[in-house]
Amino acid sequence: MIDAYADPGTPERRGPARYLWWLVRRQPGRSAGGALLGSVWMVLLAATPYLLARAVDDGLAAGDRPALVGWSVALFGVGMFNAWLSIMRHRTMTRVRMDANFRTVKVVVDHAVRLGARLAPQTGAGEVATIGVGDVQTISQSLTVVGPGVGSVVAYAVVAALLLAVSPELAAVVLLGMPVVVLVIGPLVRRLARREAEYRELQGLLTARIGDLAGGLRVLNGLGGKGLFADAFREDSARLRARGYRVGAVTSWMHALGVGLPMLFLAVVGWLAARQAARGEITVGELVAVYGYVAVLVHPLAFVVECGYQISRGLVAADRVVRFLRLTPAPDPGGADAPAEPAALYDPESGVRVLPGRLTALAAARPADAAAVVERLARYAPSEATWGGVRLDAIALTQIRARILLADHEADLFAGTLRQMVNAEGRSGAALDEALHAAAATDIVQALPKGADSLVAAQGRDLSGGQRQRVRLARALLAAPEILLTVEPTSALDAHTEATVAARVKAVRAGRTTVVTTTSPLVLAQADTVVLLADGKAAATGTHHGLLATDPEYRSLVTRDTEEGPQ
Repeated sequence: MIDAYADPGTPERRGPARYLWWLVRRQPGRSAGGALLGSVWMVLLAATPYLLARAVDDGLAAGDRPALVGWSVALFGVGMFNAWLSIMRHRTMTRVRMDANFRTVKVVVDHAVRLGARLAPQTGAGEVATIGVGDVQTISQSLTVVGPGVGSVVAYAVVAALLLAVSPELAAVVLLGMPVVVLVIGPLVRRLARREAEYRELQGLLTARIGDLAGGLRVLNGLGGKGLFADAFREDSARLRARGYRVGAVTSWMHALGVGLPMLFLAVVGWLAARQAARGEITVGELVAVYGYVAVLVHPLAFVVECGYQISRGLVAADRVVRFLRLTPAPDPGGADAPAEPAALYDPESGVRVLPGRLTALAAARPADAAAVVERLARYAPSEATWGGVRLDAIALTQIRARILLADHEADLFAGTLRQMVNAEGRSGAALDEALHAAAATDIVQALPKGADSLVAAQGRDLSGGQRQRVRLARALLAAPEILLTVEPTSALDAHTEATVAARVKAVRAGRTTVVTTTSPLVLAQADTVVLLADGKAAATGTHHGLLATDPEYRSLVTRDTEEGPQ
């Protein structure tokens, strides 16, 4: 199967059928092996009635004991060998499905990473979640056609050939049976595809609404809108349930016909064979063989119906994946190189200039104004910001991301051990300890039962708000970027911890460019340069103590923060 760190290849985006075929082509040996094992397995199922017929005609009817024993031993050997083939077929097809599953997950995740900030405007989180939870499973299951599907067609042809040696009339009926089944099932497959597409569309919307509800429950409670949202969610759930019933109705008909049609069709074959045996046109052994062939044909016919069902669902799921893969990331017109040496960042829109190698603090009555500045300086928002005199949007984005890090105080924390959560890049233990110390997060490690190797829930749900903030800060410090931009890194900390963090961050980032957005006097006192923002513009620049003495607006802002400081 695909290595978790291997290149999944360039996925096919021209259509769902092409995407499914791409998944098959990415594992040609395994796919061919599954088809071969499935074909041989089903053909040997058909060989069993033939061997049984030979034992009856050559052994029982002729009274030839050695022949009876020989054919019986052959029957037993074929059965044992086919049992082993069945195991290998199942293992191979499991690997085919798992490879398709993991490969699809990887291409979706890789594309989501490439989209970056462009993901949210183009699709909802619910759509991505539904692809990961449901569509990848459906796609992988549809590849069943590679093994049993191919084997069913081969076995059907082999049985028809064997019946041709017994009776051309029976062979003709068998050969006509498959097209009849396909004609009956075809309209249901198309209807199922439509129903599945409708259901899947509504499911994605509902999943997105669940995410919105989980993220904004407190706000809804405060505004008194929880009841309205719950009513809307209940209505959407009822519509989804109704669509699900419609999908289930079509699916039940397909499964019923998948079992009933083959049995009805093969009952006709058995009835014709019995009449021929009664007229003496075929022997007793051949009659036994025909009944065996009839029983064996139930499997390939049922598999054909099942494969039609799985492929129909797989095409719907693959269509969602292909549509996601067609989303385009923001174009990167930048081709220039970043400054070779540390250089100043400048945002013309606000007038903020960040000198290299210094700790700069942005203070604003509206935190969103300061956050907007750092987003422009990190090139997460379109702007005319420059780095060393060169516009940021003219510099290759890969170089910017490698040297400038924007650390949001609400950045995602992925489930895993605390060590993995902070040290995703696998830096040395000493570097990890230094980052945790600088973020005053050593006590978090000590409080966990297994230290840094203790499991932490996604988004740090089993940590307090202040602990999550310090873990995020430790992660940013451990990355050790040339330029670190942080948004309110200490807003959830008490005064003592905040003062400790501010002093340690200044020490650990000495000689490198660091920007913090804050109105806390404890952090501002550590800054080499403080920029006061008024209506998103740089209104004053200086040191914390200098601005306190000369700027009433700054003094009012800092004094208010002191009175309303962290609890």
